[in-house]
Amino acid sequence: MKPVKIGQYELAIPIIQGGMGLGISWDKLASAVSLEGALGVISSVGTGHYENRSHIAKELNSKPLGSENFYSTAGLKAIIDNARKVCGDLPLGVNIMYAANDYARVVKDACEAGFNIIISGAGLPTNLPEFTQNFKHVALVPIVSSAKALKIICKRWSQRYDRLPDAVVLEGPLSGGHQGFTYEQCLDPEYQLEKLIPQVKEEIKQWGDFPLFAAGGIWDKNDIQKAMSLGADGVQMGTRFIGTYECDAHENLKQMLIEANQSDIELIKSPVGYPARGIKTNLFKLIEQKIAPKIQCISNCVAPCGRGKEAKEVGYCIADRLYDAFAGVKETGLFFTGANGYKLKEIISVKELIKKLVNGEND
Repeated sequence: MKPVKIGQYELAIPIIQGGMGLGISWDKLASAVSLEGALGVISSVGTGHYENRSHIAKELNSKPLGSENFYSTAGLKAIIDNARKVCGDLPLGVNIMYAANDYARVVKDACEAGFNIIISGAGLPTNLPEFTQNFKHVALVPIVSSAKALKIICKRWSQRYDRLPDAVVLEGPLSGGHQGFTYEQCLDPEYQLEKLIPQVKEEIKQWGDFPLFAAGGIWDKNDIQKAMSLGADGVQMGTRFIGTYECDAHENLKQMLIEANQSDIELIKSPVGYPARGIKTNLFKLIEQKIAPKIQCISNCVAPCGRGKEAKEVGYCIADRLYDAFAGVKETGLFFTGANGYKLKEIISVKELIKKLVNGEND
């Protein structure tokens, strides 16, 4: 594996650890990954829940009230400050959902907090450079699901901001959490990652040269090599990093994944309007029986939900149920995972995982 540059930042190991919210990839995981020469990524989702939060007012039932508290400025700063105690000045990324309420403010918060790289998906971040113009050193990496999506971003960024992405993450339909595809496309061979990589690589050539990171279903060294043979410069991996000691998730969440069978992992309806991939747990039985936890929309987390309107349609509040998973509540938690999550059978250190990914499983 060759080093890869994202803007002015060089990764000795071309692996991005995917940003996983709520609270799955915060300071402990991200700092450990960056320390090993890959890119650790902190999720900006639900930072108001962070254990070291301060100056966060208006809490209701211990849950951050409103998007200004759910995407907490102080919480995000506390997370990166604690990460820096471990990895020093090594590059750190932050994942910010374009669908997030308060998107512009969260991007500015991330720049001011000292993040080096912003990774943004869950919608097309066509105006991301607008909010980073005073922070030219911050590298910008959109997440796309097609060559067409990348074309739209490059065209808009170059025309409006005289800027191109510093890298792009292409996420195929085997990833955990929300998909950039319809349910039917997720199962269609024409929309699988191996078909999409060459297409996106060709689109990059129309605009210059910046690295392509493939994501969605990447599990081991063989998967990494396959993606690179198709034209990727590196990979982004989320689910596999849950199986590390340093992962910020509750032990119960890690155990849910270890115990899951392939048949337990399904595409599920989400208040965001796109299918999401997770473990079919007790929560969905409660939804079917119409005895799931009450939907209150305390956090007002994502715009597509329409202040709880879509949550009521699908039967659960995504912010509250992801928080239950982070807190280890098996009965009502929403446990996202990539399609290969069932392969996780042990917890190891980040150091050991990176070694396996670079050298092979048995080395």
